[in-house]
Amino acid sequence: MSIAPSRSHEEAFIEELRDDPEYAAEYLNAVLEDGDQQELMTTLRYIAQAFGGVSQLAERAELNANTLYRTLSPKGNPELKSLTSLLKAMGMRLAVRPIALEHA
Repeated sequence: MSIAPSRSHEEAFIEELRDDPEYAAEYLNAVLEDGDQQELMTTLRYIAQAFGGVSQLAERAELNANTLYRTLSPKGNPELKSLTSLLKAMGMRLAVRPIALEHA
């Protein structure tokens, strides 16, 4: 009997994001809606890995790879231009939606 190679939760999650870009976009939207900046940066790193890695995305987004690595660090704070370029390289874009108001 052969034992399947094990993989970390992180590796499995990145593979899931790679296999389902719609899910990746939905997950990112959920983090943007409910998460903090550190969670957003972690999610962007995972999605970057799923979509070819930081170096490849930096090239597609016409960004410096070292700068992008720093931008996606837990304490990163991407400029809007960098963020939109990165998302475009991943096949995504930012969108704005109104917040649903609850009626008392």
